[in-house]
Amino acid sequence: MSLSSKLAIAAGKSSQWFLKTFTKGGSSLPGKIALTIDPNVLQEMAKNYEIIVVTGTNGKTLTTALIVNILKQQYGDIVTNPTGANLQQGIVATFLSAKKNNQTKKFAVLEIDEATLSKVTKFITPDLFVFTNIFRDQLDRYGEIYTTYKLIADGAKNAPEAMIIANGDSPIFNYGATVNPCQYFGFNHLPLADTMASPNTDGVLCPHCHNILHYKMITYANQGDYYCPNCDFHRPHLTYTLSDLVEVTENSSKFIIDNEQYEIKIGGMYNIYNALAAVAVGQYYHISPDKIRQGLAYDERVFGRQEIIDINGKNCNIMLVKNPVGLNQVIETVKLSKEPFGLVCILNDNYADGIDVSWIWDGNYEDLIDYPISEVITAGQRIKDITLRMKVAGFEDRLTQQENFDQLVDTIANMENKKVYILATYTAMLALRKELKNKGYLKGGQ
Repeated sequence: MSLSSKLAIAAGKSSQWFLKTFTKGGSSLPGKIALTIDPNVLQEMAKNYEIIVVTGTNGKTLTTALIVNILKQQYGDIVTNPTGANLQQGIVATFLSAKKNNQTKKFAVLEIDEATLSKVTKFITPDLFVFTNIFRDQLDRYGEIYTTYKLIADGAKNAPEAMIIANGDSPIFNYGATVNPCQYFGFNHLPLADTMASPNTDGVLCPHCHNILHYKMITYANQGDYYCPNCDFHRPHLTYTLSDLVEVTENSSKFIIDNEQYEIKIGGMYNIYNALAAVAVGQYYHISPDKIRQGLAYDERVFGRQEIIDINGKNCNIMLVKNPVGLNQVIETVKLSKEPFGLVCILNDNYADGIDVSWIWDGNYEDLIDYPISEVITAGQRIKDITLRMKVAGFEDRLTQQENFDQLVDTIANMENKKVYILATYTAMLALRKELKNKGYLKGGQ
């Protein structure tokens, strides 16, 4: 290691210790300091690691967490970026905080935003990419889904020898724009029957002849066993296959993947896809089914992903929403509830949320109208928009608006039902958590 790299790492670690000790945060500043001293320090720190990059529209955070927990069963501490810092200085800071690991094989599992992947792969070389899905999301940032796909395909091209493990049920990943070797995961859990995706579904045109795709089986949105009735385009061979859904509840799921039963302590079909991706990575690295089960079994909820918080005796389930497909999958999960509940919808329009909030009109809020929802609360920077949406959905007679988060938390604390679902965009979730900390419902570093 060069002297400049040693100095950069020492300075970065010292600043990181200072920030964590005296400001309760690490931030990306240590990474900036290290890069200022040695612009090539990341290549030096990352060169002894097997690097896995997880990207896609939905599911990156949970998929990354599950992969980390599975690999941890065999390889000890794994370097990862749970805060999502995925620019160069943030990844440098991630490696600076890595614990000493004496394993012969060391892993770094990094969640990378689709729009920044090509920038990241200019200074690190992944060994494996995991592509979760691509759905319409934040048009002001990503554009349409084919633009997003090009962003991640360009990122993968910077590491052409790296394997891609992609969602085979998503037609866009069979588009042919990558140069990397590919393996696919997907579902084969239903009897085959010719069908088509619902109207207003993105990504259902054949990339070869532009006919509308048909499906032998659909899971949700445009995902499933697709084929074109006009040409030879069809779902690729699946290397990792989910063959049965044993049980799906609002809080957990059991399923069969390649003749092994697994369970996750989180609900929803969309989260089973995340687990399937993580199991595929475990199998790729020859981790035993028992260790994979242990990795999936942990009950620590990922930040804002069905995170359960007690607010004055209310069991509050915080669920991140950011685009139509993700929102509709959250709604499907909420519908699994077997008892009455309250509903809170918080909509912000900051850059991290997406400035265009028109996507709420593609959400199937009407599907909840006949469920035992005693009261609905709306809040956030775009409170007028989400309030109007809920009125149109039919909830006007049980609707309350809260203009600030202080009042919102107090209102949630006094809701009628013990169970509450909170559907929030990203910065709205952060603002809510800040107020929960202020009122003592969240402790310490939660």
